[in-house]
Amino acid sequence: MATHSQIDMPVSDRGGFQRIVDLLGGAKVLRHRMNGPLDAHEMILGGIPGAALVHLVDHLVNLPKSDSFERAVGMSLRTIQRRKEAPSKRLSQEQSGRTWKFAEVLAKATAVMGSQEEAEQWLQRPAIGLDQRRPIDLLATPAGLEIVQDFLGRLEYGVYT
Repeated sequence: MATHSQIDMPVSDRGGFQRIVDLLGGAKVLRHRMNGPLDAHEMILGGIPGAALVHLVDHLVNLPKSDSFERAVGMSLRTIQRRKEAPSKRLSQEQSGRTWKFAEVLAKATAVMGSQEEAEQWLQRPAIGLDQRRPIDLLATPAGLEIVQDFLGRLEYGVYT
């Protein structure tokens, strides 16, 4: 039986949702029941635990912690380091939203590319369908994020234009 949070989530999207949760350390790290997008919304409103950001960063396979990465998650490397020192401190609503969206893009890219390593490499390479821009650079703004998510959807369905 679907929970209230899953009512509007198609079955095909539940695996992607779980990948996002796993990238952030799962329910144990998030300290929040995560059955669907409404649960994510509530958690983001209250602030994702800093430990989730630390988990995400520590489990990146080969994505360099660069200026582009900082812009994509909306935090400096020093801020991320401070989260390691105080993992129970919650991120702001803005930081939580950016962290969630970065994990969402990484989860989708992983599903499309076949592995997290390939997804991270894809994020760093200029893409023809993105006017030779690197996807990670576009994640710095809501408009760019939407462009990358749309492009991933087109790649998933074999539409490359």
